Amino acid sequence: MPPIPPDGLIRHVTLRQLQIFEAVVRLSSYTRAAEALHLTQPTVSMQIKKLSGTLGYPLLEQVGRHIQPTALGLDVYAAAQEVLGSMVSLGESAASLEGVTQGPLRVAVVTTAKYFMPHLLGAFITQHPEVKPIMKVTNRSRVLERLRSNEDDLLIMGRVPVDFAVEAYPFIDNELVVVASTSHPLTRCKSISLKRLSEERFLVREAGSGTRLAVDSLFAEQALKVQPYMDLGSSDAIKQAVMAGLGISVLSRHDLRLELAGNHIAVLNVEGFPLKRRWYAVHMKGKRLSTVARTFLDFLLEQGRGILQRIQEGRSPSESVKPQITRTTSPAATAAATKNTHGTQYQPEHK
Repeated sequence: MPPIPPDGLIRHVTLRQLQIFEAVVRLSSYTRAAEALHLTQPTVSMQIKKLSGTLGYPLLEQVGRHIQPTALGLDVYAAAQEVLGSMVSLGESAASLEGVTQGPLRVAVVTTAKYFMPHLLGAFITQHPEVKPIMKVTNRSRVLERLRSNEDDLLIMGRVPVDFAVEAYPFIDNELVVVASTSHPLTRCKSISLKRLSEERFLVREAGSGTRLAVDSLFAEQALKVQPYMDLGSSDAIKQAVMAGLGISVLSRHDLRLELAGNHIAVLNVEGFPLKRRWYAVHMKGKRLSTVARTFLDFLLEQGRGILQRIQEGRSPSESVKPQITRTTSPAATAAATKNTHGTQYQPEHK
């Protein structure tokens, strides 16, 4: 079949074909694209074949085990993103005429953020009940995969990746503390040195965890090294092991609200702790946020800190919160002053 003349594409290329092609390229998989769009894989393959036939050239090629767009495929992918983004904006403009923030909100969070993000998301939905939240909780490596493939509106993490061009917005503090069982001998000690602490049995997260990297970095500054006693895959598992007296660990204070309130776990007095870090809302640089995502980002920057403080104090997160940031510009403009010279990452805090 000869290629369609340029002025005839509008009659032969459908929005659905562009949507399918965009999903296949973004997710690098026919199967994952079919799952995301609730279609069968044969349907996805057929629509890609029709689109390629319409343009008269192949749009995808198999390179090893991976699917990659051809040179023309990259152009089609860019055009598909622009067209589909314009359609989303059109829908949002129509909704804004009624003064309603509505539509899907896709957020991926690292596992250690699961203790506070549902509270923030719940408070946001209370203000904007027409928003449909989709929150994915997973480990850091999978969050980075989702960031790379642009599967979400925003990603919540404690350490901004240095190998991606991203926009990152710090919205609350992440205070890391050393914890032990309430019967541990070190609970009676003051100003415990890092050297003394390094002699204890350490319970750690998997390699690559932001918390583990922060702890390893602190000890390395003192020419010390933590010898893991046990590697555990989640903060919940670590908390249970700590309470059982299997060892000590470092966790985010946000993860410990219930355990501290019930006196089930103790925070040790250690030199250099608590470690002050930040939680960030992240998206790829140049990504056009939907109205819902921009509204949620504003919400995190202005009200996130206040809401979590209320929760820690045992108060309702739905009470009126005074904005923490006063601005008339976008979140990106507000955050720009605190970024490094590359404009892609916040510098980590050091004790």
